[in-house]
Amino acid sequence: MTSADAPAHPHSDSGFTRARRDFRAWRCTRPFWAGLLVLLAAAPIIYFPYFNLSLGGLSVAMSTTAGAGSLVIGLTLIVLGGLLWFQPIIRVFAGCVAIFLGVLSLPISNFGGFLAGTLLAATGGLLALAWGPVDGRPEDMTDDAEAPSATVNSEGGLGE
Repeated sequence: MTSADAPAHPHSDSGFTRARRDFRAWRCTRPFWAGLLVLLAAAPIIYFPYFNLSLGGLSVAMSTTAGAGSLVIGLTLIVLGGLLWFQPIIRVFAGCVAIFLGVLSLPISNFGGFLAGTLLAATGGLLALAWGPVDGRPEDMTDDAEAPSATVNSEGGLGE
């Protein structure tokens, strides 16, 4: 096989490249980073109320009476993060609820997972509110037909 017969990019058809390109196309059609931050916010909110640290013979427990509340807030954030990925149409609702739950976790879940969960939930919620689909043209315009413009003819009537 000569160099003229060789494909221009021999690795362009590899499975990894195609999967990466498909993932990038999927990611650009939804608030991906907002969903990821909301999902990550659930980890410290759920973890710290059930956290036990052992230092030799000394056991430090971060457990509070609001462990169930932390679990509910964390699981709801996980669901909202998944919804942001797979149902981007509800991004405004999910973003508002994520911000609300992040702030609500401050008194319920050890200062919102020591502020980490609150900051991640608020940032993800704000990104969800700010995200919009990328489309350079209005949906009602097509490639073939432009909207007809009306003109005034010499008799004072409308013409085309």
